[in-house]
Amino acid sequence: MKNLLSRPLFSLFISGALIAGILPVSSASAASNANVSEAAPVKALSVTDSVYHSTPNIVVLEAGSASVVVTGPSTTIDGASFQVDVALSGITDKVTAEKFIVEYNTTRLDFVDAQAVDTSTSIVGQYSELGKATIVTTNLSGKIINKQTLIRLTFHTKANGSVQDIKISAELGLADTGAIQASNQGLLSLKTNLVSGDLNGNGTLDIGDLAILSPYYGITSKQEGWALVANADFNQNGIIDLTDLGTLGKKVLYSDTAFQFMDATVMDIQNAMNAGKLTTVELVTKYLARIKSYDQQGPAIKSILTINPNALAEAATLDEERKTKGPRGPLHGIPVIVKDNYNTIGMPTTAGCICLKNNNTSTDAFMVKKLKEAGAIILAKANLHEFAFGTTTESSLGGQTKNPYELTTNPGGSSGGTGAALAANFGVIGLGTDTGGSIRIPSSRNSLVGIRPSIGLTSREGIIPLSLSQDVGGPMARTVADAAIALDALIGYDSNDLTTALSSGRTPKSYTDYLDKDGLKGARIGVVRTLSTGNDAALAASIEKMKAQGATVIDVVVPNQADILRYASLSGTEFKFNLNDYLKTLGPNAPYKTLTEIIASNDILQNQKSSMIQRDNVATLETLTYYKDLLERTRLTQQSLLKVMGENKLDALLYATTSGSANRLSPYSGFPALSFPAGYTGNVPFGLELLGRPFDEGTLIKLAYAFEQATHYRKLPASVPALTAEQEQALKPVVTP
Repeated sequence: MKNLLSRPLFSLFISGALIAGILPVSSASAASNANVSEAAPVKALSVTDSVYHSTPNIVVLEAGSASVVVTGPSTTIDGASFQVDVALSGITDKVTAEKFIVEYNTTRLDFVDAQAVDTSTSIVGQYSELGKATIVTTNLSGKIINKQTLIRLTFHTKANGSVQDIKISAELGLADTGAIQASNQGLLSLKTNLVSGDLNGNGTLDIGDLAILSPYYGITSKQEGWALVANADFNQNGIIDLTDLGTLGKKVLYSDTAFQFMDATVMDIQNAMNAGKLTTVELVTKYLARIKSYDQQGPAIKSILTINPNALAEAATLDEERKTKGPRGPLHGIPVIVKDNYNTIGMPTTAGCICLKNNNTSTDAFMVKKLKEAGAIILAKANLHEFAFGTTTESSLGGQTKNPYELTTNPGGSSGGTGAALAANFGVIGLGTDTGGSIRIPSSRNSLVGIRPSIGLTSREGIIPLSLSQDVGGPMARTVADAAIALDALIGYDSNDLTTALSSGRTPKSYTDYLDKDGLKGARIGVVRTLSTGNDAALAASIEKMKAQGATVIDVVVPNQADILRYASLSGTEFKFNLNDYLKTLGPNAPYKTLTEIIASNDILQNQKSSMIQRDNVATLETLTYYKDLLERTRLTQQSLLKVMGENKLDALLYATTSGSANRLSPYSGFPALSFPAGYTGNVPFGLELLGRPFDEGTLIKLAYAFEQATHYRKLPASVPALTAEQEQALKPVVTP
């Protein structure tokens, strides 16, 4: 399996140890490649400066400050790695801790690594997010040398990036031996009234606290002055050691805001876990409380069919693994909602049908296995339109799922259970399947991002099929970034689904590399207005927003559009044969052997029984009509789409996700499509869809991400508000040994 932590964007989002190693100064400084101009002399900072009094023992240096000395190469070649040295100038020896905020151009650079260089400097906390890295350091000697490199940053260039693409600001903590400590000495004895580790008495944890603690490194509870720092003895061993410095350093990274659970993203969660503010057990408990409170009672969303009975035990195991080995990657400990047509060990795989309520498989679907390998927790299986036949998410086993945004309507389908669950904050990301629109429609109606990948990018092995000529599985999420992170984990060659061989050599190092907030700049997008009825105002507003972000948006017509859309979905022809083949994979324990037996059981959704009978009456696939339709439909759709995109030099086509037959273009061609939030029709969310060239999911992610960052349309549904701490506690599951 691909090592997610090797990817540049997330390679250091979590440090594997509390303290980074202190490295000797290297003679091969990045400054030897090229130097930026030396900082002009500045007044040495002291405790009497006004900036000191405005923020307790903290000095803030904005990006571009002459006191932050940044050296590195002014030019590099595409694909090369280079180093940038960071030092301070005009600083007194009262500075004993630093927080460096590194911002960089994501279209030109990837952040790779940060290392301590000065022998007295230690990195005690760091994380990386898109376009930004934060590094917290402490000076155990209690002294820094002006213009001597403290940390060295490594970047990888994507497009001839250089030091000019980097901005660094800093917060400096001053270790005052006078006023600050004296004023807090009395308070420090009242530990119950203080935030643990708050040494400067301002009610939060910041670089000033670390600066005060650093000079006391090695002090024990028997020594004079212990009362001043006892509140920072996190491991309660009676000594201020590296663990205490590291714990406080990590907490300083996240001191500005508390963890916000509602609509938390993958990286929000990882950063909170890295800071020690959250565990996987706590996170899973929160989601279980919401499911218990809102899915079968209260608004009764009815999105969940089965909850993983081992979820909390798996969470505890992943917490221990994080502690001892570090996280596997960005999905470590992330709860996932899986559409209930994916084989999943430990939970039945039902396709929403009573007839398969006892279908407990001995293997995971390939994509489920990939998620587990990445450290994700399969929290629950979601309702779907039975056997993925329709778009309203109704099943004999789960009933009718509601849309959390408007309880009187449905969430779209067939992956509507996954869509409603994510909208209601029952999990972080989800898996859906799409034969004719079943990822994109519920994504549109639940203010989500849904990716229907190119056929061949993800494996269908272990998924109850509807029509294998059109079926594909993919991620659903509340943000484009989370969808990209999930897609990274889901792709890969599978010998049990040979269509995945088509993606060989056609996938990027990481889809997160396309998360560019300026991604619309210079893009060319073709609007297919004949496929975009339903919310003209939202479409028009979205087009204007794209233009404002630098995109060229033109009206286009898909050649042969009417002829393409006259073709019927092949699910009516292929379902019987594909389903029977799936049932064979279950071996002797299969609840039923054929579709005929399932219909005879009558344990099915009654309002689609006639449709199932009609599909069961298809005698064979070995007909000229079937092969002709399959060949001609695919060829005509692919050629028509490539023609309009090529002749107009388009990056993608754009149309309303839920308008008419628009969603057929992707399954008929096998090309990728992505639905993203674009507003609301009344209370119900409205989505737009981007369609791209085969295996060009990255471009769609880039365009959608830039639009998302410029609009932020998503809002929380009112029917499922945040639970209070008291409600969460009352709903907390009882775990028996």
